[in-house]
Amino acid sequence: YKVRVYVSIKKTVADPQGKTIKHALESLGYLGVEDVRIGKLIEINLKVSDRRSAENQVKDMCKKLLVNPIIEDFTYDIKEE
Repeated sequence: YKVRVYVSIKKTVADPQGKTIKHALESLGYLGVEDVRIGKLIEINLKVSDRRSAENQVKDMCKKLLVNPIIEDFTYDIKEE
């Protein structure tokens, strides 16, 4: 299975890097940018027997290592290869 985990900063948490990029875009003339939030994409190839196992492992990986639950949210997409 090919897994993509999307990690984003929670809406209630300030994103100074996003603000910096927003200001840089405005200085380049992109005046319609209302907000920028920075996140990360993690791609994982899993060799498991079924989709349910893949989902369980991905959730566990996120909770234990990939995501800081205090300041980040995550979603994921699983595709069979």
